[in-house]
Amino acid sequence: MSDILLIEGFYDGSHRSLIDLLHRVLSPRSMLITLPGNKWPWRARCSSLILSDLIPNNENSFKYLFSSSIVNLSELISLRVDLLTAKKIIYFHENDLAYPKQNEQQEKRDFQYGYNQILTALVADICLFNSLYNLNTFLDKLGPFLNRIPSPKPNIQQIRQKIENKSKVFYYPLDKPILSIQINTEKTGPLCIVWPHRWEHDKDPETFFSVILELYETYSLEFKLIILGQSYGEQPSIFSEVLSRLPSNYIRHWGFIESKSDYEKLLMEGDVVVSTALHEFFGVAMLEACRAGCIPIVPDRLAYTELYPNEQHRYRTKTQLFNKLKEYCQKPDNLRKKITKQDTFQFEWDNNELIRQQYLELFQYQSLNSNVAT
Repeated sequence: MSDILLIEGFYDGSHRSLIDLLHRVLSPRSMLITLPGNKWPWRARCSSLILSDLIPNNENSFKYLFSSSIVNLSELISLRVDLLTAKKIIYFHENDLAYPKQNEQQEKRDFQYGYNQILTALVADICLFNSLYNLNTFLDKLGPFLNRIPSPKPNIQQIRQKIENKSKVFYYPLDKPILSIQINTEKTGPLCIVWPHRWEHDKDPETFFSVILELYETYSLEFKLIILGQSYGEQPSIFSEVLSRLPSNYIRHWGFIESKSDYEKLLMEGDVVVSTALHEFFGVAMLEACRAGCIPIVPDRLAYTELYPNEQHRYRTKTQLFNKLKEYCQKPDNLRKKITKQDTFQFEWDNNELIRQQYLELFQYQSLNSNVAT
């Protein structure tokens, strides 16, 4: 009989990878209930109503409930009071309180997302955040966020303290790759630049591509581009603009790739992986690229400062980003032989027993034998 209920209201990307990993390891103790990974706003608003019908009657069999924070746990428990006795564990892949809004109208319209996450955190028994940056921004922005409510206002200090007392940082675990990672130490030819992010404004593709176009149009430098990631709606116009301005021989790959093994093959071709994100709480795709041998180039902000301690991998301004890529384009062999790579061991589920034990102890999983890692 299953005593662990695993829920994912947005079954795609890193949300899907984490819940699949837990289900694989915890089975047959676990039952997995999911909703499709599309229409994010609707999943964030309405997933609890739909899930309340999909989850079978508890009858005191579920001792644990694990879900990402896209599900409004307060709504789900009110609709399914039989789940109240389960130990409720919520995983924050992201928090909407720190999400960069494009304008004031969006900020007003999207208030409910952040409010839902606060209610979810209050109802949960344990709140897990994938980085210290994620946890700190959630707690720090909670006060200003709730202060937008007209008087009488909630007891903000009490709410913050209650959430902080049950919150922990659990780094996102990287599941084992499909392929055996083979890092080519004899690589030659032009620099290969990987950009593996969602095609949305918060990943700031405009800054990345403006640097790329300057490298080509102003300095005539050679390089190859691998553009990965996925678009969930209307994509920024810069993507089509770059395609029209860069010669086809500069583009190794362009667009989302369904096959995980093909994705990993492309990562192993890369020399550097770049982020220009305005919004990042962890960055699974960046670390997967680092595991495959890419040198990271990340902004000195957000979760990156925490996860990438080597200052050589970080930049503070667009000019610094440009200068790094210019130097690497001019001397790719120097990059391949001399620049220190990012160590991903602490995040790897298969190789790091500490991260496995951290997650499994949530469910009082006693056996840490060889089968756990597979």
